[in-house]
Amino acid sequence: MAAYTNINRPQDYFVTTTWSGNDVNGRTISNGEFQPDFLWMFHRNIAGSCPGVVYNSTIGAGTDSTAYGGNSTGKYNAVYTSLNYALPDGDFYRYGYLSGLTSTGFTCAAGNDPSGYQNYRHNQTGYNYVAWQWKANGGTTSSNTDGTVTSTVQANQDAGFSIITYVGSGTTNDTIGHGLGEEPDIAIFKRLDAYGNWDVQENSGKSGPISFAFRHTLNLTEGIATNVLSSFSNTTIGLSTGGDAQKNISGSDYVCYAFKGKQGYSKFGTYYGNGSTDGKFVYLGFKPALIIFKVLSDPNHGWSMIDNTRSPFNLMDDNLFANASTAEVTNSNLVDFLSNGFKLRGSTYPANSGGTNSFSYFAWAENPFVTSTGVPTTAR
Repeated sequence: MAAYTNINRPQDYFVTTTWSGNDVNGRTISNGEFQPDFLWMFHRNIAGSCPGVVYNSTIGAGTDSTAYGGNSTGKYNAVYTSLNYALPDGDFYRYGYLSGLTSTGFTCAAGNDPSGYQNYRHNQTGYNYVAWQWKANGGTTSSNTDGTVTSTVQANQDAGFSIITYVGSGTTNDTIGHGLGEEPDIAIFKRLDAYGNWDVQENSGKSGPISFAFRHTLNLTEGIATNVLSSFSNTTIGLSTGGDAQKNISGSDYVCYAFKGKQGYSKFGTYYGNGSTDGKFVYLGFKPALIIFKVLSDPNHGWSMIDNTRSPFNLMDDNLFANASTAEVTNSNLVDFLSNGFKLRGSTYPANSGGTNSFSYFAWAENPFVTSTGVPTTAR
Protein backbone atom coordinates (compact mmCIF):
# COMPACT_ATOMS: atom_id res chain seq x y z
CA MET A 1 0.00 0.00 0.00
CA ALA A 2 1.36 3.40 -0.97
CA ALA A 3 2.20 5.84 1.82
CA TYR A 4 -0.44 8.49 2.45
CA THR A 5 2.24 11.18 2.50
CA ASN A 6 5.98 11.41 2.07
CA ILE A 7 6.13 14.45 4.37
CA ASN A 8 5.53 13.39 7.95
CA ARG A 9 6.87 16.63 9.38
CA PRO A 10 5.74 19.72 7.43
CA GLN A 11 7.92 21.94 9.64
CA ASP A 12 10.89 20.67 7.65
CA TYR A 13 9.63 22.78 4.73
CA PHE A 14 7.27 25.46 6.06
CA VAL A 15 7.14 27.35 9.36
CA THR A 16 5.54 30.49 10.79
CA THR A 17 7.50 32.66 13.24
CA THR A 18 6.17 35.54 15.36
CA TRP A 19 8.15 37.93 17.55
CA SER A 20 7.97 41.27 19.33
CA GLY A 21 10.44 44.00 18.42
CA ASN A 22 13.21 45.13 20.76
CA ASP A 23 15.19 47.72 18.70
CA VAL A 24 18.41 45.64 18.84
CA ASN A 25 20.39 46.15 15.65
CA GLY A 26 21.61 42.78 14.34
CA ARG A 27 19.01 40.77 16.24
CA THR A 28 18.68 37.19 14.99
CA ILE A 29 15.23 35.62 14.87
CA SER A 30 15.14 31.81 14.92
CA ASN A 31 12.46 29.65 13.36
CA GLY A 32 14.00 26.58 15.01
CA GLU A 33 13.99 24.55 11.80
CA PHE A 34 15.88 25.61 8.65
CA GLN A 35 17.43 28.42 6.65
CA PRO A 36 14.46 30.15 5.06
CA ASP A 37 14.72 30.41 1.29
CA PHE A 38 11.45 32.30 0.77
CA LEU A 39 10.19 34.70 3.45
CA TRP A 40 6.96 36.69 3.48
CA MET A 41 7.00 39.11 6.41
CA PHE A 42 4.40 41.45 7.90
CA HIS A 43 4.26 44.20 10.50
CA ARG A 44 1.13 43.20 12.44
CA ASN A 45 0.26 46.40 14.34
CA ILE A 46 0.45 49.42 12.12
CA ALA A 47 -1.57 50.37 9.07
CA GLY A 48 -0.18 52.45 6.27
CA SER A 49 3.59 52.22 6.17
CA CYS A 50 4.66 48.58 6.52
CA PRO A 51 3.03 46.32 3.92
CA GLY A 52 4.13 42.73 3.42
CA VAL A 53 7.70 42.21 2.22
CA VAL A 54 9.16 39.24 0.35
CA TYR A 55 12.76 38.02 0.53
CA ASN A 56 14.48 34.99 -1.00
CA SER A 57 17.86 33.29 -0.65
CA THR A 58 18.56 33.21 -4.39
CA ILE A 59 18.77 36.99 -4.48
CA GLY A 60 20.03 37.16 -0.89
CA ALA A 61 19.54 39.35 2.15
CA GLY A 62 20.96 42.80 2.62
CA THR A 63 20.14 46.06 0.87
CA ASP A 64 21.28 47.90 -2.22
CA SER A 65 20.70 51.29 -0.55
CA THR A 66 24.08 52.91 0.08
CA ALA A 67 22.25 55.98 1.42
CA TYR A 68 21.19 53.96 4.44
CA GLY A 69 24.36 52.04 5.18
CA GLY A 70 23.55 48.92 3.19
CA ASN A 71 25.59 46.70 0.94
CA SER A 72 24.84 45.52 -2.59
CA THR A 73 24.00 41.87 -1.92
CA GLY A 74 20.24 41.86 -1.79
CA LYS A 75 16.96 43.15 -3.13
CA TYR A 76 13.39 43.26 -1.85
CA ASN A 77 9.84 43.40 -3.12
CA ALA A 78 7.11 45.31 -1.31
CA VAL A 79 3.91 43.39 -2.02
CA TYR A 80 1.19 45.94 -1.31
CA THR A 81 2.92 48.90 -2.90
CA SER A 82 3.41 46.88 -6.10
CA LEU A 83 6.86 48.41 -6.44
CA ASN A 84 10.21 46.86 -7.12
CA TYR A 85 12.88 46.74 -4.44
CA ALA A 86 14.28 50.22 -5.14
CA LEU A 87 11.77 52.54 -3.51
CA PRO A 88 12.41 56.26 -4.02
CA ASP A 89 15.19 57.83 -1.94
CA GLY A 90 15.98 54.56 -0.17
CA ASP A 91 12.83 54.94 1.90
CA PHE A 92 12.22 51.20 2.14
CA TYR A 93 15.61 50.58 3.73
CA ARG A 94 15.64 53.47 6.21
CA TYR A 95 13.08 51.67 8.39
CA GLY A 96 15.11 48.45 8.70
CA TYR A 97 15.73 45.33 6.62
CA LEU A 98 17.18 41.82 6.81
CA SER A 99 20.97 41.83 6.71
CA GLY A 100 21.38 38.08 6.44
CA LEU A 101 19.94 34.59 6.63
CA THR A 102 21.07 32.00 9.18
CA SER A 103 20.82 28.20 9.34
CA THR A 104 17.60 28.57 11.35
CA GLY A 105 16.34 32.07 10.66
CA PHE A 106 17.34 35.61 9.75
CA THR A 107 19.01 38.76 11.08
CA CYS A 108 17.20 42.10 11.45
CA ALA A 109 19.25 45.22 10.75
CA ALA A 110 18.47 48.82 11.60
CA GLY A 111 18.12 51.41 8.88
CA ASN A 112 19.18 55.01 9.23
CA ASP A 113 15.92 56.79 9.91
CA PRO A 114 16.71 59.99 11.84
CA SER A 115 13.37 60.10 13.70
CA GLY A 116 13.77 56.91 15.75
CA TYR A 117 12.06 54.42 13.43
CA GLN A 118 15.17 52.69 12.10
CA ASN A 119 13.83 49.25 13.17
CA TYR A 120 10.22 49.93 12.23
CA ARG A 121 9.87 47.33 9.51
CA HIS A 122 11.08 44.24 11.38
CA ASN A 123 12.15 44.95 14.97
CA GLN A 124 10.72 48.10 16.59
CA THR A 125 10.06 47.99 20.33
CA GLY A 126 6.34 47.79 21.08
CA TYR A 127 5.36 46.18 17.76
CA ASN A 128 4.67 42.60 16.68
CA TYR A 129 5.77 40.78 13.52
CA VAL A 130 5.21 37.57 11.58
CA ALA A 131 7.24 35.71 8.95
CA TRP A 132 6.00 32.81 6.82
CA GLN A 133 9.00 30.82 5.64
CA TRP A 134 9.50 28.11 3.02
CA LYS A 135 12.51 25.90 2.36
CA ALA A 136 13.74 25.44 -1.21
CA ASN A 137 17.34 24.22 -1.63
CA GLY A 138 19.22 26.14 1.05
CA GLY A 139 20.21 28.92 -1.35
CA THR A 140 21.97 26.57 -3.79
CA THR A 141 20.90 27.22 -7.38
CA SER A 142 21.51 25.65 -10.75
CA SER A 143 21.20 26.76 -14.35
CA ASN A 144 18.14 25.29 -16.07
CA THR A 145 17.84 25.01 -19.85
CA ASP A 146 14.53 23.10 -20.03
CA GLY A 147 12.81 26.22 -21.36
CA THR A 148 13.58 28.40 -24.33
CA VAL A 149 14.87 31.00 -21.85
CA THR A 150 17.62 29.86 -19.48
CA SER A 151 16.59 30.22 -15.84
CA THR A 152 18.35 29.99 -12.50
CA VAL A 153 16.47 27.53 -10.31
CA GLN A 154 16.41 26.65 -6.63
CA ALA A 155 13.99 23.72 -6.38
CA ASN A 156 12.73 21.41 -3.67
CA GLN A 157 10.88 18.61 -5.43
CA ASP A 158 9.88 16.90 -2.17
CA ALA A 159 8.03 20.01 -1.00
CA GLY A 160 6.83 21.08 -4.45
CA PHE A 161 8.46 24.52 -4.35
CA SER A 162 10.84 26.33 -6.68
CA ILE A 163 12.38 29.81 -6.86
CA ILE A 164 13.14 30.78 -10.46
CA THR A 165 14.97 33.86 -11.70
CA TYR A 166 15.44 34.79 -15.34
CA VAL A 167 15.87 37.62 -17.83
CA GLY A 168 12.87 38.32 -20.03
CA SER A 169 13.15 37.63 -23.76
CA GLY A 170 10.25 39.70 -25.05
CA THR A 171 9.27 36.77 -27.28
CA THR A 172 5.75 35.35 -27.26
CA ASN A 173 5.40 31.74 -26.04
CA ASP A 174 8.89 31.49 -24.62
CA THR A 175 9.23 29.25 -21.55
CA ILE A 176 11.35 28.90 -18.41
CA GLY A 177 12.37 25.70 -16.62
CA HIS A 178 11.12 25.29 -13.05
CA GLY A 179 12.90 22.16 -11.76
CA LEU A 180 9.91 20.61 -9.97
CA GLY A 181 9.60 17.54 -12.18
CA GLU A 182 5.80 17.95 -12.11
CA GLU A 183 3.31 20.45 -13.50
CA PRO A 184 2.99 23.37 -11.03
CA ASP A 185 -0.38 24.36 -9.59
CA ILE A 186 0.47 28.05 -9.24
CA ALA A 187 3.21 30.43 -10.31
CA ILE A 188 3.73 33.93 -8.89
CA PHE A 189 5.77 36.38 -10.99
CA LYS A 190 7.40 39.69 -10.07
CA ARG A 191 9.53 42.04 -12.15
CA LEU A 192 12.64 43.07 -10.20
CA ASP A 193 14.03 46.04 -12.08
CA ALA A 194 10.95 48.25 -12.36
CA TYR A 195 7.66 49.02 -10.67
CA GLY A 196 5.02 46.39 -11.32
CA ASN A 197 2.32 44.10 -9.99
CA TRP A 198 2.60 40.53 -8.72
CA ASP A 199 1.11 38.23 -11.39
CA VAL A 200 -0.50 35.05 -9.98
CA GLN A 201 -1.09 32.27 -12.51
CA GLU A 202 -3.30 29.35 -11.42
CA ASN A 203 -3.17 26.17 -13.45
CA SER A 204 -6.21 24.21 -14.58
CA GLY A 205 -7.21 20.91 -12.99
CA LYS A 206 -6.80 21.86 -9.31
CA SER A 207 -9.17 20.54 -6.67
CA GLY A 208 -12.58 22.21 -6.63
CA PRO A 209 -15.27 23.48 -9.01
CA ILE A 210 -13.19 26.03 -10.96
CA SER A 211 -11.29 23.75 -13.30
CA PHE A 212 -10.04 26.23 -15.90
CA ALA A 213 -6.80 28.21 -15.75
CA PHE A 214 -6.88 31.88 -14.73
CA ARG A 215 -4.74 34.70 -13.40
CA HIS A 216 -5.07 37.50 -10.88
CA THR A 217 -2.86 39.97 -9.00
CA LEU A 218 -1.47 39.48 -5.50
CA ASN A 219 -1.32 43.15 -4.57
CA LEU A 220 -4.72 44.24 -5.93
CA THR A 221 -8.42 43.71 -5.21
CA GLU A 222 -9.40 42.46 -8.64
CA GLY A 223 -11.26 39.55 -10.17
CA ILE A 224 -9.77 36.89 -12.38
CA ALA A 225 -8.81 37.03 -16.04
CA THR A 226 -8.34 34.30 -18.62
CA ASN A 227 -6.05 36.14 -21.03
CA VAL A 228 -2.25 36.39 -20.94
CA LEU A 229 -2.09 32.96 -19.31
CA SER A 230 1.01 30.90 -18.65
CA SER A 231 1.24 27.35 -19.93
CA PHE A 232 2.42 24.64 -17.52
CA SER A 233 4.26 21.38 -18.11
CA ASN A 234 6.34 18.96 -16.04
CA THR A 235 9.46 20.94 -16.92
CA THR A 236 8.47 24.48 -17.96
CA ILE A 237 6.22 27.49 -17.33
CA GLY A 238 5.17 29.66 -20.26
CA LEU A 239 5.80 33.40 -20.38
CA SER A 240 2.77 33.94 -22.69
CA THR A 241 2.75 37.24 -24.56
CA GLY A 242 6.04 38.77 -25.57
CA GLY A 243 6.46 42.15 -23.92
CA ASP A 244 4.11 41.33 -21.02
CA ALA A 245 5.48 43.68 -18.34
CA GLN A 246 4.71 41.31 -15.48
CA LYS A 247 6.55 38.34 -16.99
CA ASN A 248 8.50 38.98 -20.16
CA ILE A 249 9.89 42.40 -21.05
CA SER A 250 13.08 41.93 -23.04
CA GLY A 251 16.17 42.39 -20.87
CA SER A 252 14.26 42.80 -17.57
CA ASP A 253 14.95 40.75 -14.45
CA TYR A 254 12.18 38.56 -12.96
CA VAL A 255 11.52 36.14 -10.14
CA CYS A 256 8.91 33.39 -10.19
CA TYR A 257 7.75 31.30 -7.22
CA ALA A 258 6.23 27.98 -8.38
CA PHE A 259 4.27 25.57 -6.19
CA LYS A 260 2.96 22.04 -6.67
CA GLY A 261 0.53 20.51 -4.17
CA LYS A 262 1.89 17.57 -2.17
CA GLN A 263 -0.40 15.09 -0.44
CA GLY A 264 -0.46 15.66 3.29
CA TYR A 265 1.55 18.89 3.02
CA SER A 266 0.11 21.46 0.59
CA LYS A 267 -2.95 21.99 -1.56
CA PHE A 268 -4.24 24.62 -3.98
CA GLY A 269 -7.89 24.67 -4.98
CA THR A 270 -11.23 26.44 -5.29
CA TYR A 271 -14.71 26.32 -3.75
CA TYR A 272 -18.08 28.11 -3.76
CA GLY A 273 -19.16 30.03 -0.67
CA ASN A 274 -22.55 29.61 1.01
CA GLY A 275 -22.83 32.86 2.99
CA SER A 276 -23.49 31.03 6.27
CA THR A 277 -21.75 30.90 9.64
CA ASP A 278 -22.20 27.14 9.24
CA GLY A 279 -19.97 27.35 6.21
CA LYS A 280 -18.52 24.90 3.76
CA PHE A 281 -16.00 22.27 4.83
CA VAL A 282 -13.06 21.96 2.45
CA TYR A 283 -11.02 18.76 2.61
CA LEU A 284 -7.23 19.19 2.47
CA GLY A 285 -5.84 15.88 3.76
CA PHE A 286 -3.94 17.69 6.51
CA LYS A 287 -4.34 20.01 9.49
CA PRO A 288 -3.49 23.44 8.03
CA ALA A 289 -0.82 25.80 9.31
CA LEU A 290 -1.44 28.63 6.81
CA ILE A 291 -4.27 29.32 4.38
CA ILE A 292 -4.38 32.18 1.87
CA PHE A 293 -7.87 33.01 0.58
CA LYS A 294 -8.94 35.04 -2.47
CA VAL A 295 -12.42 35.70 -3.79
CA LEU A 296 -12.44 35.10 -7.55
CA SER A 297 -15.89 36.35 -8.54
CA ASP A 298 -15.84 39.85 -7.02
CA PRO A 299 -13.16 42.41 -7.94
CA ASN A 300 -13.70 44.46 -4.76
CA HIS A 301 -12.13 42.11 -2.24
CA GLY A 302 -8.55 41.02 -1.67
CA TRP A 303 -6.33 38.31 -0.20
CA SER A 304 -6.76 37.14 3.40
CA MET A 305 -4.12 35.12 5.27
CA ILE A 306 -4.74 33.12 8.46
CA ASP A 307 -2.20 30.91 10.26
CA ASN A 308 -2.14 28.67 13.32
CA THR A 309 0.56 30.69 15.11
CA ARG A 310 -1.21 34.05 15.28
CA SER A 311 -4.56 32.26 15.79
CA PRO A 312 -3.74 29.20 17.93
CA PHE A 313 -7.37 28.25 18.65
CA ASN A 314 -10.63 27.95 16.72
CA LEU A 315 -12.30 30.22 15.72
CA MET A 316 -9.35 31.48 13.68
CA ASP A 317 -9.81 35.18 13.08
CA ASP A 318 -6.43 37.00 12.95
CA ASN A 319 -6.27 38.26 9.36
CA LEU A 320 -3.56 39.96 7.34
CA PHE A 321 -4.05 41.09 3.74
CA ALA A 322 -1.57 40.83 0.88
CA ASN A 323 -3.18 43.70 -1.02
CA ALA A 324 -3.55 46.22 1.81
CA SER A 325 -1.32 48.13 4.21
CA THR A 326 -3.73 47.56 7.09
CA ALA A 327 -2.87 46.21 10.51
CA GLU A 328 -3.91 42.73 11.55
CA VAL A 329 -7.68 42.57 12.04
CA THR A 330 -10.10 40.13 13.65
CA ASN A 331 -13.64 39.09 12.71
CA SER A 332 -13.05 39.72 9.02
CA ASN A 333 -12.59 36.08 8.05
CA LEU A 334 -13.65 33.32 10.46
CA VAL A 335 -12.34 29.79 9.95
CA ASP A 336 -11.94 26.55 11.90
CA PHE A 337 -8.72 24.63 11.19
CA LEU A 338 -9.53 20.90 11.45
CA SER A 339 -7.45 17.72 11.38
CA ASN A 340 -8.19 17.15 7.68
CA GLY A 341 -9.15 20.55 6.28
CA PHE A 342 -10.97 23.76 7.17
CA LYS A 343 -14.53 24.88 7.82
CA LEU A 344 -15.71 28.40 7.05
CA ARG A 345 -17.42 30.23 9.93
CA GLY A 346 -17.83 33.70 8.50
CA SER A 347 -20.87 34.56 6.41
CA THR A 348 -19.37 37.05 3.96
CA TYR A 349 -16.14 38.20 2.33
CA PRO A 350 -13.25 37.61 2.13
CA ALA A 351 -13.82 33.82 2.20
CA ASN A 352 -17.50 32.86 2.34
CA SER A 353 -20.07 35.06 0.63
CA GLY A 354 -23.00 33.15 -0.84
CA GLY A 355 -24.67 32.83 -4.21
CA THR A 356 -22.32 32.00 -7.03
CA ASN A 357 -19.26 33.56 -5.41
CA SER A 358 -16.16 31.46 -5.95
CA PHE A 359 -12.91 31.43 -3.99
CA SER A 360 -9.35 30.22 -4.33
CA TYR A 361 -7.16 28.91 -1.50
CA PHE A 362 -3.47 28.10 -1.03
CA ALA A 363 -2.81 25.91 2.03
CA TRP A 364 0.20 24.41 3.83
CA ALA A 365 0.18 21.86 6.65
CA GLU A 366 0.87 21.73 10.36
CA ASN A 367 0.44 17.93 10.31
CA PRO A 368 -0.68 15.41 7.68
CA PHE A 369 -4.07 13.81 8.36
CA VAL A 370 -2.28 10.45 8.43
CA THR A 371 1.50 9.98 8.41
CA SER A 372 3.35 7.53 6.18
CA THR A 373 3.36 5.07 9.10
CA GLY A 374 -0.40 5.34 9.63
CA VAL A 375 -0.40 7.71 12.61
CA PRO A 376 -3.42 10.10 12.48
CA THR A 377 -3.20 13.73 13.57
CA THR A 378 -5.49 15.16 16.23
CA ALA A 379 -8.07 17.90 15.87
CA ARG A 380 -7.43 21.31 17.43
